[in-house]
Amino acid sequence: MGPYAFAKLCEILRGTGRLKDTRNASIEEQVAKFLYILAHNERIRTVSFFFRRSNETVSRYFHNVLRAVIYLEDQFLLQPNGAEVPQQIRNSHRFYPYFKDCVGAIDGTHIRVKVSAKDAPRYRGRKEYTTQNVLAACDFDMRFTYVLPGWEGIASDSRIIKNALSREDKLIIPRGKYYLVDAGFMLRSGLMAPYRGVRYHLKEYSARGPENVEELFNHRHSSLRNVIERTFGVLKKQFPIISGMTEPFFPVDIVTEIILACCILHNYLMGVDPDERLIAEVDQEISNDDIHNEARNSRNDSDADARRGAILRTSIATRMWNDYVSHDQ
Repeated sequence: MGPYAFAKLCEILRGTGRLKDTRNASIEEQVAKFLYILAHNERIRTVSFFFRRSNETVSRYFHNVLRAVIYLEDQFLLQPNGAEVPQQIRNSHRFYPYFKDCVGAIDGTHIRVKVSAKDAPRYRGRKEYTTQNVLAACDFDMRFTYVLPGWEGIASDSRIIKNALSREDKLIIPRGKYYLVDAGFMLRSGLMAPYRGVRYHLKEYSARGPENVEELFNHRHSSLRNVIERTFGVLKKQFPIISGMTEPFFPVDIVTEIILACCILHNYLMGVDPDERLIAEVDQEISNDDIHNEARNSRNDSDADARRGAILRTSIATRMWNDYVSHDQ
């Protein structure tokens, strides 16, 4: 975070009235301590030594700033209204008009947490260590539009998305619009999943291009949906406290709040001080990542909304394929 972005953030936090200068520490010092802990994954006692403050003082400042940042959720975590076609789609012949009703991408990511031995089995999912499964949606400017942390690592993406669509602070999908999701989610009219059992990830198309309607759809779906992977990648590089490299120092409920705060700060930075070097580094890592499609949820979606989603997907894929073939001829 550059000097301007830091000063602007302190100004915003001061303006909320949730954070105040104290006799011994300005808002700038409090925010600096908070950001230092997030960006370096340091313990409270290490920061206490560095800033020559007591553990109790640093801990109090940290939690005060954490609450103040979360208060900015309504300002920086905004769900799309679907009124306009994203320019990344509108300006690409590969995506427009096929994905004109797409408003973003959704995925889950596992973030390491520390829990009791009693709770560990619920938090030990696909990883060998305990994690939270965090659901998030983002737009094509790499900004989060919805974040739902707190789910135990064993929870499936489909289970979490169902909760996200029905809870009080729910994920809102504008009427007639949809998000792109991977094969771990159910197909719905508002959740556009790829064809299962068909090549999907970009790496799989490096040797030969799409050969049929389903492969073409999956290839372009993957090209567009990877914005959520890029966004998660940048988030974790910005804030090593949630990167999962080491066991966190904070209890699971505080980690949940930290995740939300980091997503808010990520959105803030993408607006005033995007790190192009970091974005390029993440893009390079993704392009080098030899991954394969795994349909983690292989059950058959047979309800009415799933059928509507399948009809919409077929319509998009068929139009895309017909244009693709006619262009080559």
